[in-house]
Amino acid sequence: MKQDTLLAQAGARRDPVTGAIAMSICPSAAFQHPALGQSTGFDYSRTGNPTRQALEQTMAALEGGARAAAFASGLAAVDAVMRLFSPGDAILVTEDMYGGTYRLFEQFYKNYGLRFVCADTSDTTRVSDILDRRKFKGLFVELPTNPLLKVADLKALGDLAKKHGLLFIVDNTFLTPVFCRPLDLGADIAVYSATKYLGGHNDLVAGLAVARDAALGERLAHIQNAVGAILGPFESWLLLRSLKTLSLRLKKHEENALATAGFLKEHKAVHNLRYPGLPTDPGHALLAAQSRGHGAIISFETSSRAEAERILASVRVFLFAESLGASESLITYPIVQTHADIPPDMRERSGLTDRLLRLSIGLEDKSDLIDDLSRVLG
Repeated sequence: MKQDTLLAQAGARRDPVTGAIAMSICPSAAFQHPALGQSTGFDYSRTGNPTRQALEQTMAALEGGARAAAFASGLAAVDAVMRLFSPGDAILVTEDMYGGTYRLFEQFYKNYGLRFVCADTSDTTRVSDILDRRKFKGLFVELPTNPLLKVADLKALGDLAKKHGLLFIVDNTFLTPVFCRPLDLGADIAVYSATKYLGGHNDLVAGLAVARDAALGERLAHIQNAVGAILGPFESWLLLRSLKTLSLRLKKHEENALATAGFLKEHKAVHNLRYPGLPTDPGHALLAAQSRGHGAIISFETSSRAEAERILASVRVFLFAESLGASESLITYPIVQTHADIPPDMRERSGLTDRLLRLSIGLEDKSDLIDDLSRVLG
């Protein structure tokens, strides 16, 4: 089936008794055994739940993977993937990554013996040089990066990962499988904060990991069951329902983002504008070659920290909050909200300045968004 058909019918054809089209919520913690040594396929909801299974099977099909696992948050999904590694393993990671991912790596997994090396993963030559000089076990990439929106060449990085025997993981939260399927480009695992575009309504917290091959999927499922950071039945149902409109929502998000970025590009108070949907953006051509869309996240710098703070206090349509990917347009101050755990020197080196603002463009009328920015920018 085509993606739009998979999404529109997500969860359907799963109740042969009543023929219910909508997937039901199955809150049962345990399941009765027909007899000793027999199972209905479900035993205990941490291990498997019918509602969560419908979501996981839908995501695996949508991504073109062998198996998906749903977790209580995006960071729980990343945590599960990190458990595939062993103490002493080194992992090359995107330099300007989401601050929560950096915190997980640096404040927790370093204590368990994993080593992380940060690099500009949009520079394939640089990545290749690092891999040639040091032994790694994994490569973790954001596409595009958060919040600087740098674009990595997934196909080239996938070839490097295969050459060096690396587990290649791509955080595809900003694009979703509708715009880009990392597994088709060489990734072994795609991870998502499903709280964002996949959920799309700011009413759930969830995460997903999708494995390209069955053996890797089994390992993730084993970790999911053993650690227990599962997505509950209600949240699984809510996310499954949200997926039905994902393709439609993304088109509107991107339409609004392109119009908003076009306005910002011409404004004298806007500096270092980043949005891969603009033909002038450094990552535009590369992302267009490996994605069917450019997403709806925009970042730019103001003239000063004081100016950034003034804008945050002045917006009326944009909401000052730290998430992204939902129907409401949000404005975020990364150094305080989403990236506070990244050391100041590392933030400054990678371009995460105190002048940087990030916009998550929602589903409102684009003229209202532009008017709001026009008013606060002066």
